[in-house]
Amino acid sequence: MARSAVDRNVEISSLVDVSDERLYRTARLIRRFEERAIELVREGVIVGGIHPCIGQEAVAAGVCAALRDDDVVLSNHRNHGHALAKGCEPRRVMAELAGRVTGVAKGRAGSLHIADYATGLYGATITVGHGAAIATGVAWAASRGNTGRVVASFVGDGAMNQGALLESLNLAALWRVPQLFVCENNGYATTQAVGTFMAGSVTGRAAAFDIPAESVDGMDPRAVRDAAERAVDRARSGGGPTLLELVTYRFDAHHTFEHRVRLRYRAEEEIARWRERDPVATQGARIPAETRDGIDQEIEELVADAVRFARDSPRPDPADALDHLYATGLRPRAGVVG
Repeated sequence: MARSAVDRNVEISSLVDVSDERLYRTARLIRRFEERAIELVREGVIVGGIHPCIGQEAVAAGVCAALRDDDVVLSNHRNHGHALAKGCEPRRVMAELAGRVTGVAKGRAGSLHIADYATGLYGATITVGHGAAIATGVAWAASRGNTGRVVASFVGDGAMNQGALLESLNLAALWRVPQLFVCENNGYATTQAVGTFMAGSVTGRAAAFDIPAESVDGMDPRAVRDAAERAVDRARSGGGPTLLELVTYRFDAHHTFEHRVRLRYRAEEEIARWRERDPVATQGARIPAETRDGIDQEIEELVADAVRFARDSPRPDPADALDHLYATGLRPRAGVVG
């Protein structure tokens, strides 16, 4: 009898390298991708700016290392790292940011709404907290279908006050869905410090729904991976959802718009202290220097190729603007839109 796709993915997942080298390669890729993307924003190649995740690479690298190829991710506005860690092609992600037809969403999603169903990235929502609710629905469907798949949803600390997220925690607990709630607590919701808008704690919100929760060093890729593996194993075995608070920090702006307006809501000393715990450097120190240098060169070539690909790819034709609005392929009638 032919093996199912799930069986094949289980077999493949047992061979996947989740070693320190893999964690470093992913973290380094995210770092260099974001640095080059910022350069393209400044050049005007990427229009509208991005939300860079520089400093938070351990989160995406560690969580996605614990997932199978057929597991699902729902992301948020700071999503490039999640996309790369889940397996999206760097050149197609960069092309998407640049609004080119060769992007993962044909240039229609841009930086904020990246989706790539082939890799299990089901999308990114920029309305804060709502991606977790969508993820709960996906996880419920996965459990009903006995697929063995786990759904990881990434939110920021600002989402922990949102009603949609609290409702999804409630339903996820009631239905015991295979979901991993990942809160990237970088200390700020845009420019507002967490302590000024959040009563209680991140993990306390999960405890209210009897959902196991753990606060983890989100600057350490290995610590994130280990915590994510425990949560994923629990979800896959029918134990229900888990919430991970990953305490991290972004070294760069909330949005590249800050590079122009020069907002002053964080002290330089604070940023410097967190830079001493750079997750890329932390993970790089765990592998031999020769291996690290080889990975660095590989990543440089990969990201340089992504930049060239994005620059050389064509822009969308305005005549096709109404295509892909409906899953059925239906086009709106003339005069209905626009």
